[in-house]
Amino acid sequence: MKLMILDSNSILNRAFFGMPPLTTKAGVPTNAVYGFLNILLKLMEDEKPDGIVAAFDVKAKTFRHTMYQEYKAQRKAMASELSSQIPIAKQLLDALGIMRIECPGFEGDDIIGSLTRKFPDMEHVIVTGDRDSLQLINDRTRVLLSVSNRTGTESVNYGPEEVLKKYGVSPAQLIDMKAIMGDSSDNVPGVSGIGEKGALALIAKFGSLEKVYENLDDATIKPAQRNKLETDRDSAFLSKQLVTIKTDMDLEISAEDLAQKPYDAEALFDLL
Repeated sequence: MKLMILDSNSILNRAFFGMPPLTTKAGVPTNAVYGFLNILLKLMEDEKPDGIVAAFDVKAKTFRHTMYQEYKAQRKAMASELSSQIPIAKQLLDALGIMRIECPGFEGDDIIGSLTRKFPDMEHVIVTGDRDSLQLINDRTRVLLSVSNRTGTESVNYGPEEVLKKYGVSPAQLIDMKAIMGDSSDNVPGVSGIGEKGALALIAKFGSLEKVYENLDDATIKPAQRNKLETDRDSAFLSKQLVTIKTDMDLEISAEDLAQKPYDAEALFDLL
């Protein structure tokens, strides 16, 4: 069975900023929903999944905020023109017979990660515009990543080989890389002064964050870099917890629940 998992907030965000402003006659913004539906229909045609699940973030603090109060603290509020379209997108998914899941205290990424591990025998296709999901890739899970280019956006297929080719590490090791380099978009601190290139080199050589710290005396680690690692040790290990997608949520759903239900044609007609 092939399960397609939608990082819904990410896709809606991409659609909102990638489409020109569109509204109904009554002035209701619709560009994000329009783009979302176009993306979804193309994916259904191309991938022909046996089931689809749409994961959503909840507008509430998560367990990561408990660990680190400054998590995502710098994020600006979502534009009202976008936030007003999220309920419409959910109505659309319901009318299409597509399961959607959201859980207070967790992010959509955690739902995605837990789905891939709950059904390990399925083939999983994660659709997102967020590179965080690359850490979930394995022999049964791949990511269709929406990336920007000169002509707009395109979906790039990532499996284990593509991750290794681009980053020089395995998907799981991307967690350790990000623990060192941090993530300004989520306000994850990491190790001050060490960016992606330096973090990748350390993880490629030593294999994990823990091994880096076990080998701080290695001659290949320059004194300045060693000092940064020593100074921000606690920050690095906290960051690893923050960037690790949860994969063990207790999702009370069965394989049968994942199958797409028949369209509600009347509801779709009224909504569209």
